[in-house]
Amino acid sequence: MSVAMSSLPVLAGTITGKVTYTGTPARQKPIDMSKEPGCASQHATPVTNEMVVTGPNNALNNVVVYVSSGAPDDSQVPAQAVTFEQKGCQYIPHILPMHVNQELRIINSDQSPHNVHPLAKANREWNKSQMPGAAPIVERYDKAEFIPVKCSVHPWMRGYFAVLKTSHYDVSKGGGGFNLPNLPPGKYTITAWHEDYGTQNAEVTVSGNETKELNFTFKAKEF
Repeated sequence: MSVAMSSLPVLAGTITGKVTYTGTPARQKPIDMSKEPGCASQHATPVTNEMVVTGPNNALNNVVVYVSSGAPDDSQVPAQAVTFEQKGCQYIPHILPMHVNQELRIINSDQSPHNVHPLAKANREWNKSQMPGAAPIVERYDKAEFIPVKCSVHPWMRGYFAVLKTSHYDVSKGGGGFNLPNLPPGKYTITAWHEDYGTQNAEVTVSGNETKELNFTFKAKEF
């Protein structure tokens, strides 16, 4: 008796792990928002530069971990948009991953005007102002690229767009953890990217519904 294809078990594994650092990271400088009291009042304590964000037990956050090779065809663009918010004179999130050609919506939640200037090289570069209460800026990127973003009005506002050819990605957070679920059996190249510490690659083979552990360790740039 044949088994209907719909009744066959779906094999999907997971790659999970942590990103940590060795050495002593440079101290992130506090940001002076005194000239923007509306933004300063949104922070109980002064915020710092987000280039290097660490957690307990040498955890390294804001690392984009993604499948860079081996994934099946992942050309289907997610229907849901990703959102980049300007709030408290910060970019939230600091690192925003997205699929190539996925809709990007940028909103200004402050009472201050902002300027959004992604410094793309492979993609089209643009520079747009956004007033308080203005309609979202809507854009798409058709090439994979890590794009630094700055605000010309508030020079401390910095962030990144991580434009990827895959939906299999995560950003390390809290204790440096990441999780890449729903991976069919196969051999994958996993890439970990940090805006200051660079890039690392590792190869992992996933069989069946197993969970594989993979950890990355970056060397901190010292004082």
